[in-house]
Amino acid sequence: MTIDSHQHFWKYDAKTYPWIDGTKEILKKDFLPDNLKPVLKKNDIDGCIAVQASHSIHETEFLLYLAENYDFIKGVVGWLDLRSETIEDDLKNLSKNPHLKGIRHIVQAEAKDFMLCPDFQFGISKLHQFGLTYDILIDHTQLEEAIQMVEQFPEQKFVLDHIAKPEISKGIDEKWRTNIENLAKNPNVYCKISGMVTETKNNDWKHANFNPFIETVVSAFGYDRIMYGSDWPVSLLACSYKEQFTILENYSSNFSAENRAKLMGLNAVKFYNL
Repeated sequence: MTIDSHQHFWKYDAKTYPWIDGTKEILKKDFLPDNLKPVLKKNDIDGCIAVQASHSIHETEFLLYLAENYDFIKGVVGWLDLRSETIEDDLKNLSKNPHLKGIRHIVQAEAKDFMLCPDFQFGISKLHQFGLTYDILIDHTQLEEAIQMVEQFPEQKFVLDHIAKPEISKGIDEKWRTNIENLAKNPNVYCKISGMVTETKNNDWKHANFNPFIETVVSAFGYDRIMYGSDWPVSLLACSYKEQFTILENYSSNFSAENRAKLMGLNAVKFYNL
């Protein structure tokens, strides 16, 4: 099974998605399952994981509704306020829906040490009992903080989104490489090779720009803890779906059939319990 482990759906409105600013005009419209379904089919992808893009319980409920009505949406990574005093009840209620696979918070927009706050960590501590994963959305400057967080929860399944958003156009930063290697020492942490095309200067890139970053991630996490994600439709800011998919297709062309299958879907199936 081939799985796109990271994409988004939304009915666009500026209040719900303030991060879609004037530099992202092409995203200021609805992106829904009927838009993605033929794209996945054209690229021989069997299904996807729909990931939250707003701190909104209403968006999460909308994504779960979509998953109930489109069988190619294999799971949802939603949002709940992990700092809420009612987080246990909130998780209990929302996790009754079998399509909910994990939770994500847009930490890249938060203040320093947000992941180390006791109320946030209390919320993280409750995910495991409900069988939920946690997607880590940060940029490369927050990796050390993420390492400190995940070390507190060895039983919790984490996945790093977008390889922590390094500045691709500047080439490998040794601090990023070291932090990726240190994060990967935690066996409960996976990594999505996703979101790279929009981390290039002016969205201008060549395949060779990504190879050292992919190589670092594969070396650190191994073949059993990496997964492909498109970040569609955000990726459309830089290229077509096929163009970003080809980056990993080409890179993994010398993988064994087994390891390529892990990257392209089996690891996502295992991680999200699809």
